[in-house]
Amino acid sequence: MNSLILFGILLSYLPQHYRIISLRSSYGISPYFVLLGTISGSSSLANVVSQQQSLQDVSCCSDVNGLACFAGLLGILQIGTQCLCFFIILFLYILYFPRDVQSSPSTSKQRAQGPTYRTALIVGAVCILHISVMLIATITIGLKRPASLQSWSNLCGILAAVLSSIQYFPQIYTTVKLRCVGSLSIPMMCIQTPGGFVWAASLAARLGAKGWSTWGVLLVTASLQGLLLVLSVFFEYLGPNKGHSHGEVESVDNDERDEQDSRPSEETPLLQNQ
Repeated sequence: MNSLILFGILLSYLPQHYRIISLRSSYGISPYFVLLGTISGSSSLANVVSQQQSLQDVSCCSDVNGLACFAGLLGILQIGTQCLCFFIILFLYILYFPRDVQSSPSTSKQRAQGPTYRTALIVGAVCILHISVMLIATITIGLKRPASLQSWSNLCGILAAVLSSIQYFPQIYTTVKLRCVGSLSIPMMCIQTPGGFVWAASLAARLGAKGWSTWGVLLVTASLQGLLLVLSVFFEYLGPNKGHSHGEVESVDNDERDEQDSRPSEETPLLQNQ
């Protein structure tokens, strides 16, 4: 069961990675959604690594075979995989962030109202800084004050829970404002929303009530992602702008076609009406 959840986590993020790469644009994705998601993921990883149960699972690897060790580390691997996949979204978001290449009035107006490339770079820098701080702090506490690891774990879990509670609000606002899904992947949300509840139940069964700060994060995230999924499906298939799922990409393509149509060709009359 836990192995299937690990595979499902990896599989669920692939549609989002593919969509950004195929569209060659991260239009419609809120930078604050990416920021909060990445920081929340790294906090969750620090939380589960610092759990007493996780430390016992790691220590048991020296006494059991490889398969049993892998099974004991699945909880850490699950959250680690989620953190890595979201970090890939951060990388793709910055790499394919819409630049000021086109100068048409329609695209310029859209970009003026949205986040800038500088904002995307700041988001990336903050995420890298946070991950570094989490890593250094966890290692330092584990070596210098191992008795405080559980308190540190709870603190990281609370931070992750708070960030997860507000993570989807910037994206919900952006989706409602644009009235389209943009580069968001509906298949990803269709997989992750029910999968989040299953994953939370799995971690709750393994960690028990003491691990509330770990599986509670997943419950909050799955609920808010479900709301975003409903809005995305509405704007994509039922709303007044249905079918226009990546507005800026379409707008840029239309501008390129208009520019090509306006260029003179062999069939263009030498004398045109003034």
